[in-house]
Amino acid sequence: MRSGNPVLKNNTFQRSSGQDQTMTLGGTVAKITLLFLFLLGTALYTWYQYSQGVNVTMMMLIGAIGGLIFALITAFFPKAAPVTAPIYAALEGFFIGGISAFLEGSYSGIVIQAVSLTLAVMGVLLFLYATRVIKVTKNFRLMVVSATLGIFVVYLINFVMNFFGMQVPYLHSSGPIGIGISIFIVAIAALNLVLDFDFIEQGVNRGAPKHMEWYGAFGLIVTLVWLYIEILRLLQKIRR
Repeated sequence: MRSGNPVLKNNTFQRSSGQDQTMTLGGTVAKITLLFLFLLGTALYTWYQYSQGVNVTMMMLIGAIGGLIFALITAFFPKAAPVTAPIYAALEGFFIGGISAFLEGSYSGIVIQAVSLTLAVMGVLLFLYATRVIKVTKNFRLMVVSATLGIFVVYLINFVMNFFGMQVPYLHSSGPIGIGISIFIVAIAALNLVLDFDFIEQGVNRGAPKHMEWYGAFGLIVTLVWLYIEILRLLQKIRR
């Protein structure tokens, strides 16, 4: 039951048992769609503001910081997910819309490429998971979780090094090694989607309470946002 997604933990479904209404796959898909629309709506609004010459830096900061805060609240208090998950999606849209608009201004067409690739990766992995071409085994989980934690540690180290005017070597490089690193990170982010699919399915099978539909949808959106950003970074490196 372990997921590489830090907001989807092993005991998430277990600690909320004993409810009358239970989680369904259809209900979770509906919540995923709704959260995606919240994300898309604020992202398009930020993009439009940028196209009108508005400085959207503050929107991006509010989206990034606010999104992190509501992500943590949702992670620690799953019962709040029906309220906090839509807020998280809306806030994250401000950040996504801003960074997308900035990069589109420098690399024409990069956003439609990133969006198309993100949706295509999700669709392909969902098909492979549904047909059991990809099976979530213990070793598969261990590999993805370990790689995800390793990436998180590298990003954390790089964040600290930035305060001293330094960066992790090759992490932002547009050379062959830098592109290779980005491809690896994109692959791990994509594999986290498989773990998320499995985690949601297990929650449905276990009869998790109804509010966990929002929580499962929230976890999947977190991974999709990460995957989209990493694909944007990869395309940016290739363009450079």
